[in-house]
Amino acid sequence: MASHTRGESGTDAATTSSPRRLPLRLVRAWCTLIIASSMAGTAWLMAIGVGGSAVVVAVTTTVSAAIWLIQRPRRRWRRLPWFALAYVGWAVLSLLWTEWPRATAMTLALLLATTAQAIFVASVLTGRQIIEAIAAAVKWMLALSLAFELWVSLIWRGPILPGFVRPGPDFTGDPIMFWSRDKLFTDDRIQGIFGNANSLAYIALLGLVVFGLQINTRAGRRGPLVAWTLLAAFCFWRGSSATAAMCAIAIAIVIVVVLLMRRARTARTRRILYIVFTVTGVALITTLWLVREALFEMLGRSSDLSGRKEIWATVGERFAESPIIGWGYSVPWVPTDPFFDGWIVDRGVTVMQAHSTWFDVAMQLGVVGVVLFAVALGAFTWRAWFLALGRIPRPGAQREPRSRLLLIPALVATILLVQSITESSPLLNWGWFLLVMLAFAIKQAPASVRGTPVRRRSTLAAAWPLEGGAPIERGAPVEGVA
Repeated sequence: MASHTRGESGTDAATTSSPRRLPLRLVRAWCTLIIASSMAGTAWLMAIGVGGSAVVVAVTTTVSAAIWLIQRPRRRWRRLPWFALAYVGWAVLSLLWTEWPRATAMTLALLLATTAQAIFVASVLTGRQIIEAIAAAVKWMLALSLAFELWVSLIWRGPILPGFVRPGPDFTGDPIMFWSRDKLFTDDRIQGIFGNANSLAYIALLGLVVFGLQINTRAGRRGPLVAWTLLAAFCFWRGSSATAAMCAIAIAIVIVVVLLMRRARTARTRRILYIVFTVTGVALITTLWLVREALFEMLGRSSDLSGRKEIWATVGERFAESPIIGWGYSVPWVPTDPFFDGWIVDRGVTVMQAHSTWFDVAMQLGVVGVVLFAVALGAFTWRAWFLALGRIPRPGAQREPRSRLLLIPALVATILLVQSITESSPLLNWGWFLLVMLAFAIKQAPASVRGTPVRRRSTLAAAWPLEGGAPIERGAPVEGVA
């Protein structure tokens, strides 16, 4: 991720920011609010409903557009995250054949707004500032979640439904409908402001990643960061998400692999490590699959993945009827739409997603959509991997120090990859937001930083290794890295 560099000319000349017309502190605060808003996701629906959430999206997008027009950031717009935009374009084209045009139009507006906001943040902040904004947004989400659960337990005193409604004595619905079940002072799962324990666990895991690396690199005051890390650990534990636990294991493995790969001094050593880690990974995945029954029992989950198998089977049947272009975009499924209303019901509630990114995309946008999304996620993961890894120095050259904060995009990609198996979250809200924002931020690095050979520059060559990164640890001026 880059902001600017010096001493270059031609097409790869430095891109310097235009003179700021708004205070930097104000712009950074607004970007933090935008990221936090994307993380809040269902919290907006729970608090102010669909209409209020639509107003929030419209207002924040308008304000961001105004700030962009005032700031006019100078960025390499030809290095937009084109693969992600191709997926968005295909979703827009589905308006031509969608079976649920109202749902498609509504959710496309959210997708376009989220994508535009992500590009906006990546265009007005440097890489270091993006990391700080993500950290600040996570702090807000965790603090608000704990405050909300405390308020529910100590003041509201009982479960709460969306819209701040108290369930009456004759309430016969399933607890899945509650915004909060008032479980803070029990040993049960809590849901935070999200109204969903899994969402709380994912944000807490993201906090553990960011805060932990900030502590490791001394990128902030140690005392407050330790306190936030403990809060994140508490929320992760009380969220008790099996998928989030799998994400945590994958993150630990990726960190170990990256740190070992960074020590490799020759390309041959790296190739050997790639082979070793690939074989080990395949063996680990195979083992986990063979012991999945015992693993689910240990995690307190059913072997059918909490009913997901039935959902996948139903969605798969629908996909088989239109496998190439799908039935039309709708993320999430709009429960008031005649087709989705009552189509798949879980404990008396209409399901709003396929609980798998790949099943969701396949049904809605067909094989074409699956390929486009896979390429978008794969390209982001590829770029983030080499950003974390760095290039092997030439013989006789001194190894350039790299900040461990540069692991953050790769770890975000890890979360999205694992999460995509059993959740549709990477398709909307903070998942899609971070994918687009970080992909664009990484691509802003000039060629000298990315290490892209001139003869191999192309749309596909935007994912070459990036150098540098040490200056961001203590907030020093950044040259070409973040």
